[in-house]
Amino acid sequence: MVSFLLNSQMNHIQEEKADLTLLEYLRENKKLTGTKEGCASGDCGACTVVVAEISKATDHSLQYKAINSCVTFLSALHGKQLITVEHLSDGDSLHPVQQSMVDEHGSQCGFCTPGFIMSMFALYHQPSEIDREAVINGLSGNLCRCTGYRPIIDAALNVCGNKIEDKFSQAEAQTIRTLKSIDKTSVDTDNLIIPTSREALSQAIQSYPTAKMFAGSTDLALQVTQQLHTFDKLISLSLVPELTTIDTQEQGLLIGAALPFNEIEPEFLKHFPDLSELLWRFAATPIRNQATLGGNVANASPIGDMPPVLLALNAVIHIDNGHVQRTVAANEFFLGYRQTVLQPGEWVSAIFIPYLESNQSIRAYKISKRYEDDISAVCAVFNIALEDKQIVGLSAGFGGVAAIPAIVEELNTSLLGKDWSSSLTFELGKDILSKAFTPLDDVRATKEYRVTMLANLWKRFWLESNHQANTIATRVVHVPHSTGVTSHA
Repeated sequence: MVSFLLNSQMNHIQEEKADLTLLEYLRENKKLTGTKEGCASGDCGACTVVVAEISKATDHSLQYKAINSCVTFLSALHGKQLITVEHLSDGDSLHPVQQSMVDEHGSQCGFCTPGFIMSMFALYHQPSEIDREAVINGLSGNLCRCTGYRPIIDAALNVCGNKIEDKFSQAEAQTIRTLKSIDKTSVDTDNLIIPTSREALSQAIQSYPTAKMFAGSTDLALQVTQQLHTFDKLISLSLVPELTTIDTQEQGLLIGAALPFNEIEPEFLKHFPDLSELLWRFAATPIRNQATLGGNVANASPIGDMPPVLLALNAVIHIDNGHVQRTVAANEFFLGYRQTVLQPGEWVSAIFIPYLESNQSIRAYKISKRYEDDISAVCAVFNIALEDKQIVGLSAGFGGVAAIPAIVEELNTSLLGKDWSSSLTFELGKDILSKAFTPLDDVRATKEYRVTMLANLWKRFWLESNHQANTIATRVVHVPHSTGVTSHA
């Protein structure tokens, strides 16, 4: 059975729909209607709730994470505590984050307010110091149409800068004891399997070959909420140890396929700091707390943000079936639209990303209608190795311009030995890219726009890497994506 704390009450779920979303469970089953339904796709934050789980690092503290309940299946709560807006107040006293929102006049119509409150509550319980940038990042998944963000940001800054012990901190030791008492062995019901080993996962797939596998569910759940599909049987990957660890190896990082992006990010950015903007723009905090690198790879979307990165970094995909493990280069993994080399019974277990050499530099560019939390129209990632301005290595990955995340082999080979500072080298690369793809027209961009953008991004890469002092900075500062206003610095 799936066992978790709902606020402070233990819940055991033996039989429920496999694809029951947390939002539906709260509103329909528990009548906790403070959690709102807005977009049902993880974009607006009206459905934000907080989960607390025992820290992997210390084993005697809790980690609080904001998540979107509309794209989270109930099974994701196993062994955790779920906190909703109804539980924050202490008797007649508002929680400090609620009181701060009142004091700063941070609510008008109020529809979005519970989601903002829960994101603020997660920030309130972060061990690190919360500054304005952290507030902007923490609230980036919440959309408000009428209040305006200034008072909401002020409310978060004020309360996080003046923390006092709340009832959750006071109860933390008891909460940890309760969570530790939950049986973490495999869950196997008529609708849901949560294996705890690669062997058990293999057996589950053999027994139910048509069952969908999922980790964060931020993509799969959209088929339920947006396309009204139903899944009678699901297999969760969240408790398989080999899929939920990150190994810092001598030659690179080995990242478990079911590890959420926000757990990957600190170690990843130690080695690839120039990719921070792409990770920041990948999705808002509640999505990054759930979405996984393995999911971004295995669903083989041509507009996923990370596959072009993996192509440019010459990553290696680790594949398992519970008995035999094999590896495939990232540039050989994608076969066609939503098609990969995975055979029946196989899954992506990890992704190996080699470190950059001292003479290498990488840049990632994403073009989308919204600056943050949006699907790419074009994504281009360039990785170049230079010796005395001469190109000794070049690899690039592209998204949004073909049926699969793609490379351009001619670009990678034709420029070797060329002077990178020469305008002739730039023109050669531009000519190759202008002929490399025949993209489709869709709601995000026309094919002409995409081809033109590839040339423009190539020029930007050439200018930035040849003129470091004139690097074009595009990070939005102090403005959440939802305002529709960008401030470039």
